[in-house]
Amino acid sequence: MLHKEFELYDVVLASGSPRRQELLISMGIPHRVEVRKIEEIYPDKLKGHEITDYLAHKKADAFQVLNSNQIIITSDTIVWFEGRPVEKPRDRDHALSMLESLCGKMHEVFTSVCFKTNNETKIVHDCTKVWLGGLTRQELEYYVDHYNPLDKAGSYGIQDFFGYIAVSRIDGCYYNVMGLPTRLVYQNLVSLVKGRVKD
Repeated sequence: MLHKEFELYDVVLASGSPRRQELLISMGIPHRVEVRKIEEIYPDKLKGHEITDYLAHKKADAFQVLNSNQIIITSDTIVWFEGRPVEKPRDRDHALSMLESLCGKMHEVFTSVCFKTNNETKIVHDCTKVWLGGLTRQELEYYVDHYNPLDKAGSYGIQDFFGYIAVSRIDGCYYNVMGLPTRLVYQNLVSLVKGRVKD
């Protein structure tokens, strides 16, 4: 293990996202998964990263009593497009409508991550700009019918078929679009286990 200090901690990823789980594993961060359901509702006045900050913090608040060696990690991701949030689709038609709106334009992806211990809570966030080319209705229907976009913010995964054929450019962290700004997460977790938290 690169950082032996992790052996002293119980790192809990409070997310059911397989992509976030895979990214933590790939970073060599030992952890377990424990998800606690919350109502993902936020005040209408919030914009951009304020929404994801709020929801990541709300997810962390579901863990009230922590042991001294526990670190809770919660996260939230939204697509921000033309001044409004684009979240997970309700159904197939909603997913198709979302993707048709996003194609040929630029949108932003915000992800916030909350780190909670028994004596402190810290939130970090990142933003990635994503440009999409145009796709045909046939291509969009093929994607929606074969790649299960209903659990993804904005109805797409940058790491799958849609990302391969639609994404023309990104500005920022690729993994942030997958749901975890890996560099920020790694730096803050290493600092946390070493006893100093970075901004």
